[in-house]
Amino acid sequence: MTSQGHKTVILELDTLIRGTRLLIEKVELHGLDQTQPEDYDQLLAILGKAVNQQREHTMQMLNKE
Repeated sequence: MTSQGHKTVILELDTLIRGTRLLIEKVELHGLDQTQPEDYDQLLAILGKAVNQQREHTMQMLNKE
């Protein structure tokens, strides 16, 4: 993958991360983390995977430059 390809993926993941964080805040605000813990855990898993993937693409991009 080219550096530009990595940058594109990093930006898309950033959009996903921001949106997921906002959704997690809303879920917590309304107490859904307590009433729907399985769904809340899935949101945390999505966030964790996106952050890890973003980190991987960043490292790959930096190693190519």
